[in-house]
Amino acid sequence: MTFRQMGITHYKCTGYRYHTHMNVSSKPERTRLSAEDWELAALQLIAEQGVGALAVEALARQLGVTKGSFYWHFRTREALLHAALERWEQYGEREVLGQIEQISDPRKRLPELFRRVAHELQPHRVYAALLKALDHPQVVPVMARVSQRRMEFLTTAYREAGLAPPQALNRARLTYAAYVGFLQLNFTLGLPRLNHEEFDAYVEHMITTLIPA
Repeated sequence: MTFRQMGITHYKCTGYRYHTHMNVSSKPERTRLSAEDWELAALQLIAEQGVGALAVEALARQLGVTKGSFYWHFRTREALLHAALERWEQYGEREVLGQIEQISDPRKRLPELFRRVAHELQPHRVYAALLKALDHPQVVPVMARVSQRRMEFLTTAYREAGLAPPQALNRARLTYAAYVGFLQLNFTLGLPRLNHEEFDAYVEHMITTLIPA
């Protein structure tokens, strides 16, 4: 079912702090959708169906416009994919890690990171989809940068929380492995999902297990 068929006149993606209204009857098509609209719609499609499903015609149909709207902002599908992945990467850097870094107490930083990340559903779905596309030339460098940045952040956070450098690095590896593994179990292998209470209990268990007392 498309956005148009669902009667949606505004597109909202809370995971990316985005909200805009589109009045399709009062604007020329080329100004109806911004580049941001296309990037967010692309990320939504990637999260739901994977990188391979990203196609200009299908996305235009889902958004209720013609392909002309797309070509006003992007020359190719690859250009859209590049912009969408860049938006996803910058969101994690700015809205998650950047905000956690502002917490002055290092012992409060890690628990807050765990709880914040746990409830960022849409970025997780994109990440899980990208894990399935590690043979794609545009996906590989993005995932490498994101993983390196997150590992560096975790290692620093654990070191500032009191662990010696070698221990901090190992704990960061364990934490990131647990994160990736959880996504694989839920989004790739299709195991039964946890309900809200079970998931919150799991997050608190991770905090207790991985963060130094």
